[in-house]
Amino acid sequence: MDTQTLRLFVLACETLNISAAGRSLGMAPAVASTRIAKLEHLVGADLLHRSTRKVSLSLEGRDFLPYAREMIALEEAALAALGKGRTTISGTLRFAASSTFAQLYIAPLLPLFMDEYPDLRLDLHLSDSEFDLIEGSYDLALRNSVLADSSLTARKLADDMRILCASPTYLERYGTPNRVEDLAKHRLIAFKNSDPKTLVSREGTQAQFIPKDAVHYLIVNDGLSQKLTTLDGGGISINSLWAVQKELESGTLTRVLPDYELANKPALWLIYPKSNVVSAKVRLFMDFLIEHFGRQNLTRKTS
Repeated sequence: MDTQTLRLFVLACETLNISAAGRSLGMAPAVASTRIAKLEHLVGADLLHRSTRKVSLSLEGRDFLPYAREMIALEEAALAALGKGRTTISGTLRFAASSTFAQLYIAPLLPLFMDEYPDLRLDLHLSDSEFDLIEGSYDLALRNSVLADSSLTARKLADDMRILCASPTYLERYGTPNRVEDLAKHRLIAFKNSDPKTLVSREGTQAQFIPKDAVHYLIVNDGLSQKLTTLDGGGISINSLWAVQKELESGTLTRVLPDYELANKPALWLIYPKSNVVSAKVRLFMDFLIEHFGRQNLTRKTS
């Protein structure tokens, strides 16, 4: 099982185009198709479904893909140990992240990354909706929740902090809550998770409220849309501090119950499929992000 064919298979999975994957490796379409067919014969399973219109990944191909990537990574690590590794990192890195965070913090870094690593192609999937890392064939993803999937590994990028805020126009019209209990009388804007929330004060006092019991409860599953609705006076929302820092500093948003924050403190995590060897492209992008976010304070206190 040669790694060049494995590289072809991985590229074909990413592009869903065997001919295009072959051309990127200098193979004619017929040669690429023959190599994939031989790999399928070797493993005893159809890894890719072909039709006259499209190529799709089979269930067996989905299961085999992380192992193919690991075998490629093992070869790269072995060659690097002998001083024979590639001098440049190439290929495609599939990265998934929250669209809100990516727009604010990752997108501005991409030109710098592309200048430093011109041979590495980034394929970004940006959405605030939940996604499956393995099923989506992503190499790396950014999440702000606790890692529960045992098939994944996580590396911390930054701390997170959740606060309540509203626009000055909303507070002028409906009043400013003075106690956690007052939130039930207000319009709340939240993500689809309407479970009871525990708030903790600077003195350590805890209080709980149930978003769905509020006078009006608006569910928005996109972070940017939620912030825009809050800015337009739609209600009080729960936000990561990194998402609203600029608006709090400019005064277009006001922190509600400033002595409180959500008791549950998630962090921003870079997650990737569990493997004995992390591929060079994944390690490179993780190190790049951690280096740059290490210089920023995403959770500085704002009253």
